[in-house]
Amino acid sequence: MKKLSSVQRKQQALLFSVADTLEEQGRAELEGMVQCWFDVQYHQFPGSLLLRFQFENEHARCAAEPELKTWQKRLSAALLKKGVVLKDMRRHLVFTLDEPEA
Repeated sequence: MKKLSSVQRKQQALLFSVADTLEEQGRAELEGMVQCWFDVQYHQFPGSLLLRFQFENEHARCAAEPELKTWQKRLSAALLKKGVVLKDMRRHLVFTLDEPEA
């Protein structure tokens, strides 16, 4: 894996901060949420960012689905506070059953 530049390390720290905050809120507010994780290509940041809320089962994911837009707005607002603008907030956060690849 290629070493991150100083700018990319700052982006990574920003993303971990936002993801950790949202994960904590999500676990408190969304029944069955397991964890929050993300993928990003730093050379295409922020357009390549995809944050995922992982749920323990399909029932929990379906029950949370009506809240998806609210969480997409929360992600967008949290990043905006850090100076990062998402052009289309719907593309950057999804609810899933998938686990991060090891």
